Amino acid sequence: MAPEQTQVTASLEPIAPAKFGYDQARHLLSRAGFGGSPEQIRTLADWGPAKSVDHLLDLPNSPGAYPWPKADQFETDIMRPPTEEERRMYREAARAQNEDVLAQLRLKRQDAQRRDRQQVRQMQRWWLTRMIETPRPLEEKLTLFWHGHFATSYRTIENSYHQFLQNQTFRAHAAGNFGEMLFAIIRDPAMLAYLNNNQNRKGRPNENLAREIMELFSLGVGHYTEQDIKEGARALTGYTFEHNDFTFSKGQHDEGAKRILGQAGNMDGDEFVKAILAQRQCSRYIAGKLYRFFVNDLNDASKPVGDAAERVIDDLGATLLASRYELKPMLRRMFLSQHFFAAPNVASQIKSPAELVVGAVRSLRTPVRDLGILNDAMDLMGQNLFFPPNVAGWAGGRSWINTSTLFVRQNILNFLLTGKTPSGYDPLASVEKYDPQILLADLAKSDPGADKNPGKVADYLARFCLGADLRTDQKRILGEFMQTNGGRVTTDSVLGLLALITTMPEFQLT
Repeated sequence: MAPEQTQVTASLEPIAPAKFGYDQARHLLSRAGFGGSPEQIRTLADWGPAKSVDHLLDLPNSPGAYPWPKADQFETDIMRPPTEEERRMYREAARAQNEDVLAQLRLKRQDAQRRDRQQVRQMQRWWLTRMIETPRPLEEKLTLFWHGHFATSYRTIENSYHQFLQNQTFRAHAAGNFGEMLFAIIRDPAMLAYLNNNQNRKGRPNENLAREIMELFSLGVGHYTEQDIKEGARALTGYTFEHNDFTFSKGQHDEGAKRILGQAGNMDGDEFVKAILAQRQCSRYIAGKLYRFFVNDLNDASKPVGDAAERVIDDLGATLLASRYELKPMLRRMFLSQHFFAAPNVASQIKSPAELVVGAVRSLRTPVRDLGILNDAMDLMGQNLFFPPNVAGWAGGRSWINTSTLFVRQNILNFLLTGKTPSGYDPLASVEKYDPQILLADLAKSDPGADKNPGKVADYLARFCLGADLRTDQKRILGEFMQTNGGRVTTDSVLGLLALITTMPEFQLT
């Protein structure tokens, strides 16, 4: 029989308020957001579980409910289709073999592509800023989740504004209704282009979107047939877009009878989605994806979580189905559950690059310093926003860590703390100095004088940064560091403690 401590509760009953304290509040902020400052953690601990979860789930019903950064800074027409006049010029130049005119048209197109690549970089900074500054971290965390779930890469579609529109769709439906999101996805220009549904025509069906909707977006392998894919592709014929808008090309739609997932009729894309949503497997599949993102990725077979996780996912799927695919009831039940706070689910997942970077700024309260450097580091660590590697999104888990990405992870944390880069210092490092002693205010409040005690400060920062007490060897290393730095709590010594703690393997976990 397994030791008692390895038993994991499968209970979705709410955690008792008496068992919800600092560590549980920290875990909740880490998973349902990007971490929190000591004051934010203490606030949630004082509120208790129900009020804390309800606060995090209090999301607006539309994107852009707060005004910054401005979404209208992005150009809508950089990659617009050619006008009729431009098409005429091209045809005439091609017929006349007028290389000068053809070269001018090519240069105009290349200039648009260059400007569009610049805009997608601006969008990356815009979204990273939202994640760092938002008062609603769960909204951005869910937007990041849906970006990986309905993965669409700029590298393939080469239209930054379409990527922006899709990002806003994810935000609008972040904790809304999954069914409504699925209806929106079959009308999303970025997705239609990425999976070639703009080439899906009557008599020449393209199966890409129909296949991925079932395999990756809603049901999972083994819960549909190849015939379902063929019929689903026919249902999606004529679903295309013009410039930035969805359009239904009735003349390209297959009006014939179809049979998909046991349902029959002259089905279009909406009926195809309805047939998917009618499958109990859909609610379980989505519950499972959200569970692996927020609770435990289950990538480590040695974890004593498997059986309990499957029962929890079944129950969460039933909650999602009972609410007709409204996500909030399922998310609330999950975040409040005893299972969510079970020890094997705490500090059990490797932080994604976004979680690492955004979490460090939000929790340690460092300067942002340089958004371009942060974005470049995230790319080197394997998570380039708007550039998921394939239609399956980022693999996550242990794929985030290797010898090169670990080196970048440590360097970017050092950059946030000190402004130091591998080739020198950020030009504003001397201006944007970081005072880590702001982290000690909560310690001083709860234990007057403790913020001057080196041992208590080291223990406090370790619990805050790592979510656990120090091991004996770690305590010895931090103690020796403090002694060699005069044995006093100063800005430099606290900064040094943070530099050491953020290099510990446990800091890479959430």
